[in-house]
Amino acid sequence: MQDKVKMVSLAIVILTVLLFVLSGCAKQQATAPPAPAVAGQILLASTIGPIDAGIVAALEESFEKKTGIRVRHVGAGTGAALEMAKSGNFDVVMVHAKDLEEKFVADGYGTKRIDLMYNDFVIVGPESDPAQIKGLKTPAEALKKIMDTKSLFISRGDNSGTDVAEKAQWKAAGLKPAGDWYHVYEKGSEGNVKTLKYTDEQNAYTIIDRATYLTVKDQVKLKVLVEKDEALLNYISLIPVNAQKFPEVKDELAQQFIDFCTSIEGQTIIRDFGKDKYGEPLFFPNSTEGKNLPK
Repeated sequence: MQDKVKMVSLAIVILTVLLFVLSGCAKQQATAPPAPAVAGQILLASTIGPIDAGIVAALEESFEKKTGIRVRHVGAGTGAALEMAKSGNFDVVMVHAKDLEEKFVADGYGTKRIDLMYNDFVIVGPESDPAQIKGLKTPAEALKKIMDTKSLFISRGDNSGTDVAEKAQWKAAGLKPAGDWYHVYEKGSEGNVKTLKYTDEQNAYTIIDRATYLTVKDQVKLKVLVEKDEALLNYISLIPVNAQKFPEVKDELAQQFIDFCTSIEGQTIIRDFGKDKYGEPLFFPNSTEGKNLPK
């Protein structure tokens, strides 16, 4: 009988302790500080390169931390990004093809082009360099030798900013690439990283932005063979989507994001991004404020 009493007493003690612990947990949960409120959200249609490089996320995260406004992005080649923004479902675009940008604004879909940052394109190819272009001073000379030797060249062919820039280089050289040696990559619209890796697999040449090359250079055998010509500069812009055409656009929030990205704070993030990891910057500041930053 005494054993039964002891067992009942022990059970009551255990139950009391459990109730106390659970009550404490519930109390802790009830008094835990709430997650910070999101002050708003905007949608960015962005060219793929800056997303792959990581600078888009760096700007978005710093902006949200400062303002509470969340930025979500969808990546596509510049041509596709601008087409997506024509739906009115995006608030701002980040792109890098001046002619396409100017048409987007002229057609009333965007309000203005705003300088954000730049880097440059490079011509990469196999270390064996069958076209012998290494060290040539201009892309025009290099492309002519690639064409003359019918060395395999990979094009994105998707009307992205990179594709538009590549076509402009052929046109500036007075050349019209065609033939088996000039191959349009069927998955080019998936971005520069995939295109670069495919070019490496094919032991071919291509034109790519330097940021993409730096972020994946340890994964490919390709080398930078032609670089640092002014014609290869790659300018990246922000364009607010026109709220007069699309009333649902969150133009005030979008402008806050643009103001942040083009401010000293945002431009400093751009200036310093990638230096520690890659030994050199991936992008250079290009807003009015950014141009006055020390290097």
